[in-house]
Amino acid sequence: MRFVIVTGMSGSGKTQALKMLEDLGYFCVDNLPLGLVGKFAELAANPAQEYSKVALGLDVRSLYKGKGSVDDFLTIMNEYPHEILFMECEEETLVRRYKASRRLHPLAQNGRIEEGITREREYLKKLRECADYVVDTSNLLTRQLQEEISRLFATDAQDGSLFLSIMSFGYKYGIPADADLVFDVRFLPNPFYVDELKHKTGNDPQVQAYVCQTGEADEFLEKIEELLDYLIPKYRAEGKRQLMICVGCTGGKHRSVTLANRLADYYDQSPWPVCVLHRDIANA
Repeated sequence: MRFVIVTGMSGSGKTQALKMLEDLGYFCVDNLPLGLVGKFAELAANPAQEYSKVALGLDVRSLYKGKGSVDDFLTIMNEYPHEILFMECEEETLVRRYKASRRLHPLAQNGRIEEGITREREYLKKLRECADYVVDTSNLLTRQLQEEISRLFATDAQDGSLFLSIMSFGYKYGIPADADLVFDVRFLPNPFYVDELKHKTGNDPQVQAYVCQTGEADEFLEKIEELLDYLIPKYRAEGKRQLMICVGCTGGKHRSVTLANRLADYYDQSPWPVCVLHRDIANA
């Protein structure tokens, strides 16, 4: 099991880091009281539990309970294998983030953000020294932070990858609300007007042969694949985690199903995890 503690300066991006770990398959819990940390670590370390990757977010509000709280935390965690990710950020950036969010710093007792940051940095000094990883987010874009989190904590080739969802649909039932890219294949031969094919679907080889008979489907697929091969790495570089590719025909039963299947077959051997969905295939 991999057990990651995410801690660091307030406003440095701990919540974002936890969300990114969650996307990598980690079971994440944020800001437990210090008294529950040991129990959580014990449960996480139990071989009978179902999670192989666990992350715990911990900020100064959990630790700031008087002198020695950080030492207490480190004593508890020394009993369990773990890694500490400390999120760091320069003071000027933290002040700017707090002013933008209009939130109070948890240790700004008199309302001065700078004093709260200074007090927190001193309080967490020992925890930072014990950290396995320190990530400074002062000048990091979200996608850069995501790349760093993936580099440090992804455990297999598909962790942190862009997930492709390829969906067929019928325009008569509306374009899927979560579509990222939409391709219209209503220009292809329509099996609906062939009696022996009308009640079959694009999963049937006879329907597939009819739709692809003129060669236009193959040509169109080549162009889509060329476009997607260009776009997918760009989307991934920008931190996108799922791409919904929708292929539509009139009823969502024949042409769109055929091409969605063909497109899914093309990406089945790619580095990108893929699934194919047929939203309207069962509609009359």
